[in-house]
This record gives sequence, C-alpha cells and structure tokens, in this order.
Amino acid sequence: MKQVVLFSFFFLLFSLAAYSQDFNQAPQGFDLVRSDIPHGKIDTIVYASETVGTNRKALVYTPPGFSENKKYPVLYLLHGIGGDEKEWFNNGVPHVIFDNLYADGKLKPMIVVLPNGRAMEDDRATGNIMAPDKVQAFATFGQDLLEDLIPFVDKTYPVKQDREYRAIAGLSMGGGQSLNFGLGNLDKFAWVGGFSSAPNTKAPETLVPDPEKAKQQLKLLWISCGDQDGLIRFSERTSEYLKANEVPHIYRVIPDGYHDFKVWKDDLYHYVQLLF
Repeated sequence: MKQVVLFSFFFLLFSLAAYSQDFNQAPQGFDLVRSDIPHGKIDTIVYASETVGTNRKALVYTPPGFSENKKYPVLYLLHGIGGDEKEWFNNGVPHVIFDNLYADGKLKPMIVVLPNGRAMEDDRATGNIMAPDKVQAFATFGQDLLEDLIPFVDKTYPVKQDREYRAIAGLSMGGGQSLNFGLGNLDKFAWVGGFSSAPNTKAPETLVPDPEKAKQQLKLLWISCGDQDGLIRFSERTSEYLKANEVPHIYRVIPDGYHDFKVWKDDLYHYVQLLF
C-alpha cells in the first residue's frame, strides 16, 4: 500500500512538472550554418500514393555519419497551409538546426521526413490555398501518411519501425495534422508535437477520447504557441483538457511569439532534443 501511495505521489509530481516546464529561447546562432562541422544530407524522394492515385514527393534528411548498417528512429515534420514539402527546408532550416545540435552532442541520430501534407493530385501551394478541396486534402493526408508514405520510408530507409521510434510534429495546419494523426494513431506514434496548431485541430475530447490509454502510450506530447498568436486558443483548450484529465504533456507559451518561423524554429530546437 505504501508503494502504491509513493508511486501515485511521484506520478502526480511528474504530471505537474510536465504541465509547467519552461524552456529558454534557443541560443543565438542555433539556426545558422557552421562550416566547421559535419553536415547531414537532404534528398528528394518520390513515392507512389494509392490514396491520391499519383506519385508524390517528400524531402528526407539523413544525419551526419548516416549508415545503411544502422537503424534510426524517424520524425515526420509537417508544414502549414501555405507551404509544401520545401516550406520547412526553405524557411525553418531544420537541416541546419539538426546539424548544429549533432555537433554539440545534443541530439540522438534520426531520419527526418518532410512530406507534402496537401494530399491531392495538384498539391502545389498555388491559387486559393483556402479552397475547400485544398483544405480537405490536408485531412486526406492522414491516409496517405499511414498507408503510403510511412510504408515507403520503412522499406527504403534503415528505420526502426516500432511506434516508440516514430515521432510527428508540425506547424499551424501541420500542427493540427500532427495532433490529429498522432493522437488518433497511438499504435503508430509515441511522440507528438503541435506548434501553433490551426483550427483544423480536432476538439480535445475527440483527440484524446481515452486519457488513460494516452497516458500509457505517449512518450511525449508537446503543445506550444506564441502568446501573440491569434490561434492560441486551439492550443489552450487542448492543454486544459489534458491537464483536467491528468495526461502528462508539455504546454509552452512563447513570450512575444507570433505565428511565424521565429516561433516554430525555436520549438523545433527544443522538441527534437526530447525525442527517442
């Protein structure tokens, strides 16, 4: 009985800490290219999507020292409504952030997949990006991700295929996708992050209908938003529900933070150091 009480006490302490963790701003230069360190590699892959009925593209980052003889965990990193598979690469420089973290010994080796989250035949970010068919395509990507992209990556790269070694995160529309697909498929993902998640984020009761199951299966649930972001309510309501149901998670509100890559790069810097 005494052991049960002690376990409950420490679990409560862990849960409270998870709600209130604070992270300093990423250090100056964290996103700048350093010429004197090893660099990872960015490749474009093409995979057959039965969901869409066409071939689709994604970017894949492999870490410095990548070897086909090793097995790696995988992070799927999703973009926003106005972007495509190159949005993170062009504006968030994840390859630079990762290279620097590896050089500083702060990151476990992983493969990073940057897909196009607009699952439709013409998946370019052109024209009216708010058109109903283009918005719907972001929801359709859930099927494309689970049934087409992940199996392709699992067959093509030396990856660890258990859920404990698969993470998902994204910004804005991609943040909503990450919460929807990650929390909706805990048999596939143990690490989930939503950065400034958009209105496509499902209601908390739908995201986590079984809090006890989420407690057992999640390794990390990260929710964050800038305090000046007009979309912050979607992150707040999710965190409030999780806290009320004692589901451990990190909820980070970034001071003077807006809906931009300054926030998202900082989030990525902190989030990835907690993975795997």
